[in-house]
Amino acid sequence: MRENRENQQKDAALRELRRPIAGLTRLGILLGGVGALTTLVPFIGIAELARILVASGPIDSAKVAGVALIIVVGLGVGWTCTGTALWVTHLADHRLQAILRRALVRKLGEVPLGWYSDKTSGVVRKAVQDDLDDLHHLVAHHDVELVSAIVLPLGGLLYLLWLDFRLALLAIATLPIYMAAYAWMMRGFAEKMMQLDASFGRVSGAIVEFVHGIAVVKAFGQTGRAHQSYQRAVSEFSDRYAGWVRPLLRLEALTSMALSVPVIMLVSLTVGAWFIREGWVSPIDLLAETLVAVVIPQTVLTLNQGLTAQRKAVAAADRVASLLDEPSLPITTTPQAPRGAGVQFDHVSFSYDGSRSVLSDVSFACRPGTVTALVGTSGAGKSTLAKLVPRFYDVTGGAVLLGGVDIRNIAPDVLYRNVGFVLQDVQLVHGTVADNLRLGRPEASDAEVVAAARAAQIHDRLVALPRGYRSVIGEDAILSGGEAQRLSIARTLLADTAVLILDEATAHADPESEAQIQDALSAVARGRTVIVIAHRLATITGVDQIVVLDEGRVRERGTHSALLAADGLYARMWRAYAESDMAAAGAAVGEAS
Repeated sequence: MRENRENQQKDAALRELRRPIAGLTRLGILLGGVGALTTLVPFIGIAELARILVASGPIDSAKVAGVALIIVVGLGVGWTCTGTALWVTHLADHRLQAILRRALVRKLGEVPLGWYSDKTSGVVRKAVQDDLDDLHHLVAHHDVELVSAIVLPLGGLLYLLWLDFRLALLAIATLPIYMAAYAWMMRGFAEKMMQLDASFGRVSGAIVEFVHGIAVVKAFGQTGRAHQSYQRAVSEFSDRYAGWVRPLLRLEALTSMALSVPVIMLVSLTVGAWFIREGWVSPIDLLAETLVAVVIPQTVLTLNQGLTAQRKAVAAADRVASLLDEPSLPITTTPQAPRGAGVQFDHVSFSYDGSRSVLSDVSFACRPGTVTALVGTSGAGKSTLAKLVPRFYDVTGGAVLLGGVDIRNIAPDVLYRNVGFVLQDVQLVHGTVADNLRLGRPEASDAEVVAAARAAQIHDRLVALPRGYRSVIGEDAILSGGEAQRLSIARTLLADTAVLILDEATAHADPESEAQIQDALSAVARGRTVIVIAHRLATITGVDQIVVLDEGRVRERGTHSALLAADGLYARMWRAYAESDMAAAGAAVGEAS
């Protein structure tokens, strides 16, 4: 029952997506049906020509010419209608693709930025690219091919019924064998496909896990052992697939003979000879039956392929519809402009799923031109709190204020002109270095771009690239992690936002890159309201304010010296950090000696 309800919902999603092109689709189906019917004219014409040629007496040339003309006209009309039908459905497909791509791009621009943190790039790419490709075949080809596969044999069988009902039955004599076998083979198809998809997902996960960790694996000489999870996943998928498909292939090979042209002709001619001997039909009627019967295998194959395309398209439409139904970031109809660069957290609470609170009653202010550091153990809520400022997510309680205005009452474009952020994972787009730098300020001059790069200490590396600032990321601009981070900082510096969020910007940098990144961040932070998240407490001893979070609540707040004097949670964290730092330094000295 539940499965049927889900299938009905998916079918409804597909119908809804196709609603804008319903008229074109119906026109294509109508033309395709006419084209398929006129395709029967040559078959009937050949049979009638045979009647004329074998009739006693002189051959009537006028009748032969008339039938031949009808055959030629029928072929012309059939090809024209079918070609026009496909042109119409391709036009419908282009229109639907344009509508859906615009809608998807619009939706991707409307969802909260935090939505991208929860979704992988593969999920988005599948919906925007792969799923639309699956819809292409359904819209542009499937309907015309399906109606032809139904109308052509149906029209042929009606013609045979008009001649003699026995001929119609003879034309489909072998079809029940294949249909019974096919029905048996498709038992539990949906469940089997779900199992195979799950197995293939484990294969993909094992590949990603191995590739991401290959450097560590090779360093510790565990290559063979690391392959084991991948090999297990592949073996499981292979065994499951082979166990399902192998017996089906044997049955398919045997039952497909029932639809092979030689078998159909053998059955038609053998049984037909008996019909002729009994005087039920004429040899010419048997010729017409044979011509119609040999068309049936191709139509059955087309129907099978159509059902597969239909299933894929229904699943694709469901995923596209789900993406289009994602909640958009609420935008106020009466936007206000922030009055200054101060950031205030006013009794902020937040929950990802509506049940467990990640933040509870958080209140503090960040004055303009100051640096506030958020510290705490892993899972304390530091990154979540910082991401509330640029509206990666909206608070579930309280408010975040920018310049005295609730950020939910600020237009998104105005908010992003005032709030910039540099995250741990740098995101660079496929384009030139200059294009990446200008993302936040497309109108920036070349001189301003260079000045930002110099301030971020990345200019010398950029001019050393094959085409300098015109080098393309990922092609002739291959940057290390620290270099990409400095490029991201230059981009933020060029955007010139009044508020800056820094989320562990040096987390993955080597010591040399870290020093350069810290210098670059110092240049970015001047005169701005900065909120920084850092696990390395030594980097934030000089900030204006340190906010200590624990289990989503503010436990302490103050300067480095004041918090040490209070001898609370921050002081314990500092002592643990200092001890680990000294231990690491001692190990490095021992290794060097």
